[in-house]
Amino acid sequence: MLFALDAHALGRHLTGNEVYARNLLRGLATADPESDFVAYVSVKEAGEWIQGCSRIRKVSINPFVRLGFQLSAKLRKDRPELVHVQYTAPLGCPVPVVVSVHDVSFLEHPEFFPRLRAEQLRWTVRRTVNAAVRVLTGSDFSRASILRAYSDLDPDKVMVVPNAAGGGFRPLSRESAAAFVRARFGLAAPFVLTVGDLQPRKNHVGLIRAFARLVRAYPQLRHDLVLVGKETWASGRVREAARQSGVRDRIRFTGFVSDDELLRLYGACDTFVFPSFYEGFGLPILEAMACARAVACSRTSAMPEVADGAAILFDPYSTDEIARALADLLLDSELRLRMERLGAQRSAHFSWNRTARMTASVYREVAELSGRASQPCRSAQVIPT
Repeated sequence: MLFALDAHALGRHLTGNEVYARNLLRGLATADPESDFVAYVSVKEAGEWIQGCSRIRKVSINPFVRLGFQLSAKLRKDRPELVHVQYTAPLGCPVPVVVSVHDVSFLEHPEFFPRLRAEQLRWTVRRTVNAAVRVLTGSDFSRASILRAYSDLDPDKVMVVPNAAGGGFRPLSRESAAAFVRARFGLAAPFVLTVGDLQPRKNHVGLIRAFARLVRAYPQLRHDLVLVGKETWASGRVREAARQSGVRDRIRFTGFVSDDELLRLYGACDTFVFPSFYEGFGLPILEAMACARAVACSRTSAMPEVADGAAILFDPYSTDEIARALADLLLDSELRLRMERLGAQRSAHFSWNRTARMTASVYREVAELSGRASQPCRSAQVIPT
């Protein structure tokens, strides 16, 4: 059987969507070696992530071109059993659709989005989930949110397929990681780490205020705050909050970093904090845990489900609670070590191999339901432009 994936996010620094596509594609060839996979990509750099695909097709980086007509035309030519997309299927899609909807924050918290982006997602995601044969999401929280938002959906077609930390995230020697971070980023002081694009939903402003309060309350702490994440339309307000914090010299912005750099940053930090207001899963929580770092995170949306007792939880709307959670981990070494152990155990419950197997099972079910299943065959790799 031939299965298609819209992998336009690969190589484009689209964070969560890119991480999902990359890890899923890596796992599918192993999870279902009898099937072929065609990936539709937008940039040359995507090729390094999809060696398991028997076919690679180039599509436009422009979403209006890709979703308006180009992807549908390529699907008519390739004739796969289905296409797997994230959030939005192409117009006039000629094959069955499996869609991954990681969260519905654009419906439940539209204030975190530019107005036109929220409206676009409101329309395109509704159209896609209604047309899809299966809707995949990463957590029970997100499944409930999807069914609440689209009350006419058949609950049986919305399935939880958890995400995982990539296999490259693992414990490192703190000393070697710190040496790398010192040389690469000029970070000599101990530090607290957070990871996420500089957008309102990630609550960087609240974290900066809590960090400033922490520094004032505990002057013996010499830590910096390191924010990893690419710039967005909302970056200005985050940087302004840092300038007004009174501790600007202890707040560092790295911008987007590579996977290897992120691994070293996790390995070198004293603790990881994730103060997001809303997450459909919260992948950085598992990444930090896989690197054996103690985690403090929000108690909202899917984050308590993902952490499952292996993190210190706080109310992201409370500056005091964020500061208190950080103080507890930084000042109590026994608590920090215990949370590191619990986190490593928790992250081991998730794997992309399992995610790929579950996803491949969904593909085969959809192919059979749609009457499109054919005899398996494996074709040679071709890379047309």
